[in-house]
Amino acid sequence: NQKGTVLKAVPGMGTRPTTDKVKEAIFNMIGPYFEKGLGLDLYAGSGGLGIEALSRGMEKVIFVDKDIQALQTV
Repeated sequence: NQKGTVLKAVPGMGTRPTTDKVKEAIFNMIGPYFEKGLGLDLYAGSGGLGIEALSRGMEKVIFVDKDIQALQTV
């Protein structure tokens, strides 16, 4: 994943992507606690959190969402 890559939006108004500011805050808190490993992105939406985890060294992420359009977007 290239830094600054724009993610595709999920069609419709049912999904709101996590902002870059929130993602940065989350990974500043949890980042020191993982190296490699498996991640789980529940309520994946556009996949922003899981993709961020991959870009920070997570080996694999499982994306889960009830909206088929969200999963197709990821």
